[in-house]
Amino acid sequence: MNVREKEALQIVRSLVDSGFRAVFAGGCVRDRILGVEPKDYDIATDARPEVVQKMFDRTVAVGAKFGVIGVVLDHDKPIEVATFRADAEYTDGRRPSSVRFGAIEEDAIRRDFTINGMFYDPLAEHLIDLVGGMRDLRDGVLRAIGNPAERFEEDHLRILRAVRFAARFNFTIEPATWDAMKLAAPKIVAIAAERIGEEIVMMMTEGAAARAMDLMMDSGLMQLLLPEVVRMRGCAQPENFHPEGDVYTHTRIGVAMLPAGCTETVAFGILLHDIAKPQCRAVTGDKVTFYGHTDDGAVMAANMLARLKRSRAVQERVAYLVKNHLKLCMAPRMRPATLKRMLGEDGFGELMDVAFMDAMASSSYLGYWHFCKRAMSTMTPTEIRPPRLIGGEDLKQLGFTPGPRFKEILKDVEDHQLDGALETREAALEYVRAHYAA
Repeated sequence: MNVREKEALQIVRSLVDSGFRAVFAGGCVRDRILGVEPKDYDIATDARPEVVQKMFDRTVAVGAKFGVIGVVLDHDKPIEVATFRADAEYTDGRRPSSVRFGAIEEDAIRRDFTINGMFYDPLAEHLIDLVGGMRDLRDGVLRAIGNPAERFEEDHLRILRAVRFAARFNFTIEPATWDAMKLAAPKIVAIAAERIGEEIVMMMTEGAAARAMDLMMDSGLMQLLLPEVVRMRGCAQPENFHPEGDVYTHTRIGVAMLPAGCTETVAFGILLHDIAKPQCRAVTGDKVTFYGHTDDGAVMAANMLARLKRSRAVQERVAYLVKNHLKLCMAPRMRPATLKRMLGEDGFGELMDVAFMDAMASSSYLGYWHFCKRAMSTMTPTEIRPPRLIGGEDLKQLGFTPGPRFKEILKDVEDHQLDGALETREAALEYVRAHYAA
């Protein structure tokens, strides 16, 4: 039993000892049944929010008007305790206009999918399944609770959540639920970009990103949210370099290699590494080229991630991965200084990951990748990024005036240092005296 489960159990026991009903609810119940350690625990109870706040010393009003209170025990992260409720009409496609506290039966039928609508009494060790969730877990089916059109109308984000859950668990989406998803898909644009971005990140990093891509495509969601990805379909590539097929097929094969728990930057790096190929494709005689797709792709990737409200750091890292994903191919022919600079770049480890998936999704040639791997394992961090032999103050003392030339001289000296031609400060100063006039 991990720490979070112990804390959740402690909260349940406190509520029950005070005369209330309290159970685990939602995703943690589903994950326990599937043998997956829950990321977190949610508790449902008939105790009112104000009562929960009085019972525990440290609480956070996560969503008090919706009956949700965060209880903080030994760790700073709160465990959500929600009062059994029935929801009033949803007017914004995201949240109910109001709630009415009610019974566990009402709480079950207001939830999204049957596999997320079960409860578990940890004290009695008893599953409470009022919506057929256990049946659908056994059968590998994702089914909306009640009328699927109504569930998606209540909260449009559930359309994306359906894709994520079906992909993550490799479940079939029940036909009526699938039909309702496709009809409701255009309404997803009304949801805040941050929420959409968060769902897509989870799809890409939970270990079933290729299946999520398929469902996004087939439901019409990709066309609405990431139309640039759709344009890769049918963008033909030279068979000698890409026997696997068009740009989309190549990208999907790479995405299928993403492991659960990968970073979002690696995930978007492989998804978007060839995103500009359709607009850069040119045919001259029998030759097909994609000149400039790495530079254009870096700009496109950053713009797409900005649209999804991902952080500036994520935008910049993914742009770096897209811009440089072919750079490793030149590694065996690089001068030592250029190679060391590349190995020392912030993000080079993730660039190696993207380059590996890119290669395995096409010709499977990994000679340059293994070359970089050997270089990384045989060189120390100090060899890759040694302390500078000289700096700006040294150039001033040699009679140089500060300006753009400083950068040129210092880079030249550093190149020779990384090449192994200059090893001491004295040698570097002598090199400058011999090759540059103050």
